[in-house]
Amino acid sequence: QVQLVESGGGLVQAGGSLRLSCAASGSTFSIDHIGWYRQAPGKRREWVARITSGGITNYADSVKGRFNISRDNAKNTAYLQMNSLKPEDTAVYYCNAPTYLGGLYYPRDDSWGQGTQVTVSS
Repeated sequence: QVQLVESGGGLVQAGGSLRLSCAASGSTFSIDHIGWYRQAPGKRREWVARITSGGITNYADSVKGRFNISRDNAKNTAYLQMNSLKPEDTAVYYCNAPTYLGGLYYPRDDSWGQGTQVTVSS
C-alpha cells in the first residue's frame, strides 16, 4: 500500500504555471501507476492525467498540451507541471495510485492524499 502526499498548490494568475508534487511512501512506488485528479467546488472529482509504471502518459482533453505529468522513481515522487493555467483549472488536486483492471484504471480508495488547492485568478 502506498501513501501519497500532494504539495505545490497555490494562487496564480491566469496564464501562469505551477508544479505539483506527489510524494509517496512505501516500497512499491516504481511499480505503481500514478494519476492526478481534481475536484472543483460543487463538482465531481475528475481525472486529469496519468503516468504508468512504464512511463506512458495520458491526459484529459481539457489539459492536453498544457499539463505534463512525470515521475522520479529515485525520489518516490510524481509531478504535475501545469502551464497556461485558466480559471477553470481552479480545484483541489489529488494524486492516487490507481489499480489497472480490464483495460481501465480505478482510483484506490486507500491511496488518496489530502489534496492541494490550486486557485487561478482571472
